[in-house]
Amino acid sequence: MKLIISKVSLSLILMIVSTTALAHSGHQTTSWMAGLSHPFGGLDHLLALFAVGFWAAKVGGRVQWAVPLTFLVMMLVGGGAGMLMTSLPFVEQGIVLSVIVLGTLILAAKRLPLGFSVLMTGGFAMFHGAAHSIEMPVNGMFWQYAVGFMMASILLQGAGFAVGKWLNRQGTEFINRAIGTVIAAIGMSLAML
Repeated sequence: MKLIISKVSLSLILMIVSTTALAHSGHQTTSWMAGLSHPFGGLDHLLALFAVGFWAAKVGGRVQWAVPLTFLVMMLVGGGAGMLMTSLPFVEQGIVLSVIVLGTLILAAKRLPLGFSVLMTGGFAMFHGAAHSIEMPVNGMFWQYAVGFMMASILLQGAGFAVGKWLNRQGTEFINRAIGTVIAAIGMSLAML
């Protein structure tokens, strides 16, 4: 148990000190590798995607499948919208808000109605998808890039889901709340940048 807590603590510390919120520096590669690297390149995407999986695992029931799948589908829709529009308002603010809200839901161990959960996470996913496509390399092809960012998103959500399910079996509500607190606090600090 102490080893798990140490690993989680070390991972969270490394995420905090490694980058700022803005993962959108313009990757210089093309194709799916650029899309694959984008969600890992910034704390905002990384935490939100992890939090979606973690929260879904904690809530359970139909939410555990509906929320992550909705997030992925709507992120792809947001990516398409980002490709079609020259600018989208409040993309960064929506992403940071998603980190704060998801962290708070984990902290509060809050179960929301399925319909509201799907609508909320789907809305947040639109911002993430738009950011992914806006930051696509100029000479990149959207569908190749989308394959990459979808793969990374599935991995990050899967990691959050696996950790959440494992912690469910351990009965460690304190750690769950600590993870939610850290995610929400980082989201608040990103909002101040």
